[in-house]
Amino acid sequence: MPFNLPIFLTWLRVATIPLVVGIFYLPESWLDVHEKNLWATIFFVGAAITDWLDGYLARKHGITRSGAFLDPLADKILVLGAMFTLVSRDVFWVVPVLIIAAREIGVSLYRVFVGSKGVSMPASKTAKVKTVSQQLAVGFALAPFAVVDQTWTFTIFMWIAVALTLLSAAQYAVKAVR
Repeated sequence: MPFNLPIFLTWLRVATIPLVVGIFYLPESWLDVHEKNLWATIFFVGAAITDWLDGYLARKHGITRSGAFLDPLADKILVLGAMFTLVSRDVFWVVPVLIIAAREIGVSLYRVFVGSKGVSMPASKTAKVKTVSQQLAVGFALAPFAVVDQTWTFTIFMWIAVALTLLSAAQYAVKAVR
């Protein structure tokens, strides 16, 4: 099988998940909380950039079925891993994270179901904007040094993400019924 750069970038994004999440479980003697936030932000932003880059390259050189499945799955694992870590640190409220997680699990299961029938289900435009808003919420929560009032900033992006999450879930449900 020839080398596929978009798939490689997707797997690279998956490989950064333990770094983004695990950094918060390092002893304080290794890194203080500000250093942990900085490194988690660097890893998370790097992963978010690979999301954009692999999508761009896939559209330019041809989307594959495996890429259409793996890319959104990698996004979900990265964002949810970071969100649940932020919940455990009392940064995010659990309710919006559970709403997002329920949608992500439901859509992933639906993707597997239609994929078993040979149907590819790439992410919709709404779902792509939803992912960006989720990434912005996580990014601003990880990088309190980036904005003056990061609590308001990441909270606004979180609730935008929840609204887009519910909208995209409804859109996928309508497609499923059809």
